[in-house]
Amino acid sequence: MIWFFLSSGLFLGWSLGANDAANIYGTAVGTRMVKFGTAAAITCVFVALGAVFGGAGAAHTLGRLGAVDALAGSFTVALAAAVTVAGMTRAGLPVSTSQAVVGAIVGWNLFTGSPTELGVLTKIMGTWVLCPVLAAAFSLPLYRAATFVLYRVNLHLLERDMLTRWGLILAGAFGAFSLGANNIANVMGVFVPAEPFPDLSLWGWWTFTGTQLLFLLGSFAIGVGVVTYSKRVMLTVGDDLLRLTPVAALVVVMSSSMVLFLFASKGLESWLASHGLPTIPLVPVSSSQAVIGAVLGIGLSKGGRQIDYAVLGRIGSGWVTTPIIAGVLAFVSLFFVENVFLLTVAQ
Repeated sequence: MIWFFLSSGLFLGWSLGANDAANIYGTAVGTRMVKFGTAAAITCVFVALGAVFGGAGAAHTLGRLGAVDALAGSFTVALAAAVTVAGMTRAGLPVSTSQAVVGAIVGWNLFTGSPTELGVLTKIMGTWVLCPVLAAAFSLPLYRAATFVLYRVNLHLLERDMLTRWGLILAGAFGAFSLGANNIANVMGVFVPAEPFPDLSLWGWWTFTGTQLLFLLGSFAIGVGVVTYSKRVMLTVGDDLLRLTPVAALVVVMSSSMVLFLFASKGLESWLASHGLPTIPLVPVSSSQAVIGAVLGIGLSKGGRQIDYAVLGRIGSGWVTTPIIAGVLAFVSLFFVENVFLLTVAQ
């Protein structure tokens, strides 16, 4: 039964790969600087590395919002979020998997009568605003600096093209690692309290914790989503919202990657705390929101005239409705799972 219950988390991982993870290389593919196959392969590898070795921090914060402590409840919460994201993906909207999971967890809290930690919920919802704003704040000066340097440095067109292409690949690898570290909490975080896997010792000198095994499994599902269904959303972000030059695409990838890293790095949080500085919450944030914020930052640096505000409005409506749909769907689904299938959704 464990694998049956985990199937909804794997479906959610596939949905994240098809939607959020696609945005790491969306602008690079949209500007034809990186082939889709290359982007997908690099994303799969580095998402797995980030998930296994850096995914604990954001998962802990998500667990404080609602500790879904029964596998049937975890299955239902993940399924509600996955169905919501898959539906939005089918419509070509780069929605937030983070918002879908949060909405579904709140739905579980309401159904089971568990308290929703308002402080944690407020912190998470605050990042939904802070994430795209930070990305725009990074991309606007970075884009102006990059164009200034390129104007002053006399590079041959082919040299500029090669440097930009390698920059996109490296920045995308960094972004994929940060995404795995940050967003694996969305895919498998609801299963962590139920502890479905024991620790695994390899050759007596290396131990994978049960949580790491869970995260590795989720990263495989994300990779399948990237390979099979992400191209449509890549083109929406990389071409429809604002037509980008290759240099602008590089700035977008770098800016969004930096934002994802900020919300995933336990090392950075510890360093800030040790120096008496305000820490950045370890919260799963949306790569879609980060990428779109970065794209808007570049658009604003050009006066905002080239932004397709109709596309932006469609994307914004998806962000608003996603947690509501996921929450309602989770609540209704939990009723059927408990009363029709007679499964325990909470301890």
